[in-house]
Amino acid sequence: MSNKFLGLMMLFLCVSCAKEDYLPNLPVNFSAPITDPRLNRISSAGGSVVIDGYGIAGLIICRRADNSYAAFDRCSTVNPEERNAVIIETGGLTALDEKSGAKFNLIDGGPAKAPAKIALKQYSVTISGYTLRVTN
Repeated sequence: MSNKFLGLMMLFLCVSCAKEDYLPNLPVNFSAPITDPRLNRISSAGGSVVIDGYGIAGLIICRRADNSYAAFDRCSTVNPEERNAVIIETGGLTALDEKSGAKFNLIDGGPAKAPAKIALKQYSVTISGYTLRVTN
């Protein structure tokens, strides 16, 4: 009986010390009129903009070719405990984690270059009247 208990304790300790590879779930509630100067770069398809102060490391809001919107947390999913903010690359189609070299596609947030394996955290985007809202 004590060997089973000791084995369970060892398993628990090993699992609890494993590296966390997820992002915390922080509340996000960003809204702005679509005429807000911060959103100027997404006035046409292919545009992307950074909004600081929301989520884990800020937001990237993108306008897709079909004129729909996407929003991602800037926190890289490579070594997420470091909370490295990705940057939008020239052209606005990918984001780069400068520390690891990982790249992410800004159409769906998916990995575009190793060592990225997990997509950027995505948030919900809605347009109501003339207001753009990003929430989770």
